[in-house]
Amino acid sequence: QVQLVESGGGLVQAGGSLRLSCAASGRTFGRYAMGWFRQAPGKEREFVAQIDWSGSRTYYEDSMKGRFTISRDNAKNTGYLQMNSLKPEDTAVYYCAADRDFWTMPNDDTTTWGQGTQVSVSS
Repeated sequence: QVQLVESGGGLVQAGGSLRLSCAASGRTFGRYAMGWFRQAPGKEREFVAQIDWSGSRTYYEDSMKGRFTISRDNAKNTGYLQMNSLKPEDTAVYYCAADRDFWTMPNDDTTTWGQGTQVSVSS
């Protein structure tokens, strides 16, 4: 099982960009699908983007298509979320997740979560 640590969050003005990183421990990261999720205060966690183990398949929440890009570098055991044209409504804690099964993540049984990184977008 992998352990995940997010970084790269911070405060940015609307229209700005941030790149989040998700560093994974262990030598099997390349066998895991990876995803990004976020949770704003008072709201439920929501899906952001997801990528398969090879990086060849990606999914995005509709409102983030064209603004956010998910990627991974298995040689570095790291996943990324490039966020451009940020809006105040993107303010949330962003979590990365990993699971061996691309199609069933996230779930309570097999998905591993990081501790989250705060992204704040000012207007």
